[in-house]
Amino acid sequence: MQVVPEGGPDSEATKRLVQDIRDRHDELAQRYGVDIAVTGMTAVGIDISALLGAALLPFGIFVVGLSFVLLTMVFRSLWVPLKATVGYLLSVGAAFGVIALVFEQGYGAGALGVDRLGPVISFMPIVLMGVLFGLAMDYEVFLVSRMREDYVHGGDARRAVTTGFVSSAKVVTAAAVIMFSVFVAFVPEGDVNIKPIALGLAVGVAVDAFVVRMTLVPAVLHLLGDRAWHMPRWLDRVLPSFDVEGESLAREIELADWPEPGATDALAAQGLRLDAPDGHPIYQDVTFRVPPGAALVVSGPHRSGRTALLLTVAGRAHADAGVLKVAGLVAPERAPAIRGKVAVASLARALDPVAALREAFATGAPVVVLDDLDTVSDPALRTAVAAELAAARGQASAAGRPSPSSSAACRPTA
Repeated sequence: MQVVPEGGPDSEATKRLVQDIRDRHDELAQRYGVDIAVTGMTAVGIDISALLGAALLPFGIFVVGLSFVLLTMVFRSLWVPLKATVGYLLSVGAAFGVIALVFEQGYGAGALGVDRLGPVISFMPIVLMGVLFGLAMDYEVFLVSRMREDYVHGGDARRAVTTGFVSSAKVVTAAAVIMFSVFVAFVPEGDVNIKPIALGLAVGVAVDAFVVRMTLVPAVLHLLGDRAWHMPRWLDRVLPSFDVEGESLAREIELADWPEPGATDALAAQGLRLDAPDGHPIYQDVTFRVPPGAALVVSGPHRSGRTALLLTVAGRAHADAGVLKVAGLVAPERAPAIRGKVAVASLARALDPVAALREAFATGAPVVVLDDLDTVSDPALRTAVAAELAAARGQASAAGRPSPSSSAACRPTA
């Protein structure tokens, strides 16, 4: 049965008609024993619009949330991604507002070649949000990465805003002008379904580049000063780090001859400190040098921070301050490589401490960390552990290589 509504395919009356017919499905099935369904281009278009409308909010939350997390990891700051996210929402809102004014209210419709007013194509919001998100984050990274680089190397936050803006503004301007020209060219002569998308992208790019990124971004960063680059320590430890400014390379070059030119220490540390989330130090003022084949004994009572210090040496934790080199590698910048050169044996958690110790030495790592050595209280096991340590040194000497340096945690009485 073909039903022809009085209104157009995009009118509210047609939408209500389709829904009214579907709502009577159970009634007609019970009264006449027939199963009805509504199809056709109009009904399909209404269903697609409803699905896309329902997906718009989750899509927006996903895009905004993902950008916030990624920018937090890149710039090691909470204010920078928050500012970037709010700016992106402002750009999207401006684009949607202009589209509504032109294509629904008719402002400037004649000048832009818009012949028919009414609802725009249903997938326009998702397309516009996705494309504008990519362009907005490009402009953000272009602009702010240079500011952060100048801040990291110079230390003056407000001066870094000025120098970074001067260096990157030309790139952002050129990119924005190119994209604006491409999108706005489709507005006067484009397809009726393409016009709102093109106009929205053109407005969004212009607002995002010239109002948000090149006006609000430097203004907010200048007002925040050093606070713009602040990040809670606990969050800094949790999130992975992307070194886009080359901080790690600069630090490695700076410490190439530390603690002295030609040093071959297995472990070297100066002024190491790690703070708990409440600000109290877990360990502090830790300084040592361990040559190849030697041992470092870290002693202290339970919860004294000894395990945290050993995990820092092993590249599994990062100190908040101080300098640390493990097998010639700077920590925490080279933490992944350090983890490959340090074997860890936690004797308190092992069912067989001797087997755990043997497995750690079998890796051939130049540094071996033994945690909770004091928990081995059985005399026979302690003798076996001592024999395993001696055997590892003997095997290294027989092979003509230095004995693996070891770092053990134990109590003073152990």
